[in-house]
Amino acid sequence: MRGHSEASLTTTSITVAETPTVLYALRRADDALVLGHRLSEWCGHAPMLEEDMALSNIGLDLIGQARLLYTYAAELEGAGRDEDSYAYLRDAPQYRNLLLVEQPNGDFAKTIVRQFFYSAFADPYWRAMTASQDATLAAIAAKAEKESAYHLRHTCEWVIRLGDGTQESHARAQTAVDELWSFTGEQFEADATERELIKKGVAVDPASLSRAWSETVGGVIREATLQAPASTWMQTGGRSGRHSEHLGHLLSALQYLQRTYPGAKW
Repeated sequence: MRGHSEASLTTTSITVAETPTVLYALRRADDALVLGHRLSEWCGHAPMLEEDMALSNIGLDLIGQARLLYTYAAELEGAGRDEDSYAYLRDAPQYRNLLLVEQPNGDFAKTIVRQFFYSAFADPYWRAMTASQDATLAAIAAKAEKESAYHLRHTCEWVIRLGDGTQESHARAQTAVDELWSFTGEQFEADATERELIKKGVAVDPASLSRAWSETVGGVIREATLQAPASTWMQTGGRSGRHSEHLGHLLSALQYLQRTYPGAKW
């Protein structure tokens, strides 16, 4: 234990020079990494073997997206870092992910609804980003869009199956919708820094995807015999580093090896 304590003291967190494009890449990378890690927590615990594999594969897709985006952020920043630096050596306030993706797994219904709400945004988002004026982001989007299309299709089927299933599955799905709804609005926000990239054709205006998201989510919720909450109040803050307590707990597990054994490699 003494060796672990001494080793952890030598690990210092990094401070990133967040130019507009670096910040933009980190926001999308953090979304993917955090949600991918959440899904990895289901490995060996899903309700059936096929779903255990499906959730693991979706998680791997997301972590793959994160690696590509972190690698690009490192190239843009030019500080000699790699994807591990961004994943393991930033503290929670430096993470820029959506509050939605850091919410705990809860039961299976909550995990599915969380993924559904995110994928319903990510699918049209990555499709639109294939037209980005930034060639690297456009290439990453071309790969991510194919994956996100599957993620959306898979979760749509499960939301309908749970909502229009048994009395118990319906109740759990409705509870998940009610609990997570207020975290969905943040997906459509853009600050001044991001708006400059939108003007240059580098980024997609997330507000332009709101209608597509609402149509997809609304249609599936109705088919699942569920109800969307009437409240329009939304949580916000993740993009600027104001997170729930859940992210700190998640990062303590995600970063444990690197924080305890600085510079460790697989």
